[in-house]
Amino acid sequence: MSGTAGGLRIVRLANFVTARSGGLRTALRHLGEGYRAAGHDPVLVIPGRRAADERHPWGRLVTLPGPELPGSGGYRVLAGRRRLARLLAGLAPDRLEVSDRSSLRWTGRWAKANGVPSVMVSHESLTGLLGQWGMPDALRRPTADRLNRASSRAYDRIVCTTRWAAEEFHRIGADNVDLVPLGADLDTFHPDRADPRLRERYADASELLLVHCARLSPEKRPELAVRALAELRRAGVPAVLVMAGDGPLRAALTRRAAGLPVTFTGFLPDRAAVAALLASADVVLAPGPVETFGLAGLEALACGTPVVVNAASALPEVVGAAGLAAYGSAASMAAAVTRLVARPEAERRRAARTRAEEFSWPAAVTGFLRVHGAERGRGTAGRGGHGTA
Repeated sequence: MSGTAGGLRIVRLANFVTARSGGLRTALRHLGEGYRAAGHDPVLVIPGRRAADERHPWGRLVTLPGPELPGSGGYRVLAGRRRLARLLAGLAPDRLEVSDRSSLRWTGRWAKANGVPSVMVSHESLTGLLGQWGMPDALRRPTADRLNRASSRAYDRIVCTTRWAAEEFHRIGADNVDLVPLGADLDTFHPDRADPRLRERYADASELLLVHCARLSPEKRPELAVRALAELRRAGVPAVLVMAGDGPLRAALTRRAAGLPVTFTGFLPDRAAVAALLASADVVLAPGPVETFGLAGLEALACGTPVVVNAASALPEVVGAAGLAAYGSAASMAAAVTRLVARPEAERRRAARTRAEEFSWPAAVTGFLRVHGAERGRGTAGRGGHGTA
């Protein structure tokens, strides 16, 4: 056994992770903390500008130099199969966990060849992403089905975080899919984080404070938040908008928001500052149509703030009655905001927090370890075990 005494070495591979990325980075950190607390040895491998090998409270972090994807706003990918295969052989994983839908699929075959149980975590809808990339409808679904079949064959288990995300695997008859919701840090993201002075920085007492907290990239559809604000202003609603985050669309969004009360904060590295902003808002907007979970939306709920989400995404499943779903138009999102704030404030904030408390990181960690066959007390199973959920 290659992990810590009585535990397993869980090697995790992830692309599209940077110091400024959001939900995936948050999930990887919390899962790593949970794996360590359960007595396992988590090792995370990501691409970066230069090679590094570091130790963190949530486990070991190995960075391999990887090329930057043009137009991605800084995202890099793990390239060079031979180099990565050598690293994997040296790490000698007991379990392999891969957060990538395409370029790392070969690692599932590597795991099978080396007797290592493997898991792919589906952090996005491939069907939805192909649509965002402009693939015609007639080709999008067959292409996604073909690639998803390849993933299902390559890995022992596929983890999806919502039923919505699992649907594209169920429709191809994949029988190795596990449903494990992610969680929220219910202490950091809490209604008590609300800060009247912070709120006054962006809105006066008569104004409605809207927040969009996500990467400013095409798949998140941040322009819908700006356009929804414009719709509300035209309807006489005194709303203002804070765009928290950064990304390749920032310059275009700044031009689009000209003349509107929109504040761009850039990337906020302090999670407590993010929580204070979310808790101080009246409504959070999550317009992304291909989100398979939406951690920022859940964190908003944990702060006691209701969320308007895109009905085409998985977020209606996550927010439940603590938010409203709107189809992907500015007018429908603006109408949903109006309906939400018509509810008594104490009622809508209480519903938001109550819903968030149904999701926790300890529960998510337990679910992931169950899939790995690595629950506390079962770490001595070594190689060859397959988890189910």
